Order: sequence, then structure tokens, then C-alpha cells
Amino acid sequence: MSGQRRRGPMGGHGPGMRPTEKAKDFKGSMGKLFRYMSRYKLRFVMVFIFAVAGTVFNIAGPKILGKATTELYTGLVAKVNGTGGIDFTKIGTILLWTLGLYVASACFSFIQGWIMTGISNDVTYNLRKDISKKINRLPMNYFESRTNGEILSRVTNDVDTLQMSLNQSLTQLITSVTTLIGVFIMMLSINVWMTLAALLILPVSMFIIQAVMKHSQKYFQAQQNYLGAVNGQIEENFGGHDVVRVFNKENDVLEEFEKDNKKLYESAWKSQFFSTF
Repeated sequence: MSGQRRRGPMGGHGPGMRPTEKAKDFKGSMGKLFRYMSRYKLRFVMVFIFAVAGTVFNIAGPKILGKATTELYTGLVAKVNGTGGIDFTKIGTILLWTLGLYVASACFSFIQGWIMTGISNDVTYNLRKDISKKINRLPMNYFESRTNGEILSRVTNDVDTLQMSLNQSLTQLITSVTTLIGVFIMMLSINVWMTLAALLILPVSMFIIQAVMKHSQKYFQAQQNYLGAVNGQIEENFGGHDVVRVFNKENDVLEEFEKDNKKLYESAWKSQFFSTF
């Protein structure tokens, strides 16, 4: 089996891991994932509507609240000049409208989060079930070329990563885009020239973000690979600990584990660091 990865005495990894590889067909994989989730398209539409509505109301709040400040300032000036006073009734009405917007925004965000949590859990539940059925149909050479821990990592860690991405990243993407568009419209309504000046910074920001994402992608990939390697060693070496002791391989197993665990720590640290940008 020259084309297959060598395995250790307990079915673990050989002398080292293969270097991090890019996905063979990233676009194709994403297309399959979207088609797999197409059964939830109605709920995705509801998530989009509630997320946009909650964000719009949250953006409109400060704009309406500004009218209360303006009314208060106008009343103070009129009171100083002796031509009138502060209209607390109007200010109270504006504050009630603002409070209503924020309450509605919170309700929409809660509903959107509730629906999205249901989607992410349904997707991961059905995906694990389908993966289990698929594994039972795979040929033996698939298991001979991979460790048990690596296969286990696909069912657990990778699916958990997908769940977190659906539950957090997708919602954040919708709200971020809506916030960007809404804030841009608000800025235009306040001052066009200041808005245009602020837009000059966007190309620089986009360039920096693109460079960071391009550089950090390999660390996220490496983190998943080394996580599978560490899981494989724990599951196989500890499961066959008696055999390891019989062949007096404790030090070799520990050395290999520490090497992969250190690489996992480095790749996880770098990926988490870049994710903060």
C-alpha cells in the first residue's frame, strides 16, 4: 500500500503527518453542502427576514432618539429666549417609539436565533446520521488508509465546526451586511461629504481583511488535521495500551503525541488569533 499512509503499531500515525492540503474541490463541496441544506430553505428565509428586521430597527433607534435630543435643545433655547419651553410630551412620545423599536429588535433577534439554532441542530443531527450510514458502505481500503481517530474526528469535530458556523457565522454575516447598508444610508442622510470621505477607508480595510483571511486559512485547515491526529492517537494508543506496554513503546508513543499536540497548539493559537480580526 505505497499510496496509503503508514500507520503506527496501534494503527496510529506513522513518523509524521502529511503537510496541510487544500480542499480538492472546495466549490463542489460547498455546492453539495448548500444542496444538502436546501430542505431548510423556508426556515433560512425566515432567519434572513427576522435578522434584517432586527438589525434595521436597531439602526433606526439612534436616528429617532436624535429627534428627542433636538427637541430638548430647541425647548431649552426657546426657554432661554422666553419664547416657549420644553415639550416633554413630545419627547416622551419619541422615547416610547425608540423603546418600542429596541424591544421589537430584541424580539426579532430572539426569534431569529431560535430558528437558526433549530436549523443548525437539525443539520448536524441528520448529517451525523447520514455519515454513519455512509461509513457502513465504505470499502475496507478506506479504513486501512486512515486512523480510527481521524474518521471519528470527521463525525464529531468537523460536524461541530459546521454547527458553530451555521449558528454564529451565517447569522453574523446577515446582520453585518444589513448593518453596513443601513449605517451607510444613515450616514448619507446626515452628511454626504463625510460619508464619501469615510468610504475612502473601505478599500484599505478590505485589502487588509482579505490578506488576513488568505493567510489564516491554512492554520484553520492545519488545526482540523492535527486535531484528527491527536484524537487518533488517544483513541488507538490508549485503547491498546496493554500492547504498547508489551512492546515497550511508551516513550515512542508519548514523543509522537507531544509532537502532534504541540503542532495542534501552534495551529490552534494562530487560527484563533487571526479569527479575532
